[in-house]
Amino acid sequence: MKKLLLIALCAVGISFSASAQYDPAVRFGIKAGANLSNIAGNDLSLGSGGNAFDFKDNSDRTLGFVGGVFFRFGRNFYVQPEFLLSQKGAKFNFDNSINDDKVDVRFSNLDVPVLFGVRIAKFFRINVGPMASYRLSSNGKLGDSFEQATNTDSRAEFNNRLAFGYQAGVGFDFGRLSLDVRYEGNFNDIVKVNYDNATTAAQFGKKSNLFQATLGFSIF
Repeated sequence: MKKLLLIALCAVGISFSASAQYDPAVRFGIKAGANLSNIAGNDLSLGSGGNAFDFKDNSDRTLGFVGGVFFRFGRNFYVQPEFLLSQKGAKFNFDNSINDDKVDVRFSNLDVPVLFGVRIAKFFRINVGPMASYRLSSNGKLGDSFEQATNTDSRAEFNNRLAFGYQAGVGFDFGRLSLDVRYEGNFNDIVKVNYDNATTAAQFGKKSNLFQATLGFSIF
């Protein structure tokens, strides 16, 4: 029993030592983690009487999953493209003459960030770069809420299935393991609501932002 325990401890030590020496010029790996996302922009107040309502941002962030694969080319200076499935969303305060509700909006995206980074120390790095995000699906609650409040076809939609933005953050490498913490923002509106009836016509736009934390593992 003691011999088996000694062998196991030696194996763990050898594995840790090999991992600590791991520092290739090219990496490929998998990563997964969580998003804390929100959507913010111009608030919307419309009408008077039965169809009056206020649509405002809510400070609560939405928790979602993110995961995919990454490549890294370089050591001290590197380029890191990634392909990620990312769940995002937001909560809005929707107040009308009937009731006051929170609208929980959620959607799934394919994100492709391309990060340019520099390693400050052996384990610490910073990176920033552009990102393209393609919306795959949404839960449709935004349009449903507008139509319920106004009794009309609000034509509420997630505008621009393809959005462009950026990511910036810091990372830590421990052999094959890596930890990344980032902020993400958008350059263009991802939500647009058109509201039309005989007396009122208005629209508004909002951009997405999030904080992201992921744990990665380099396969080679």
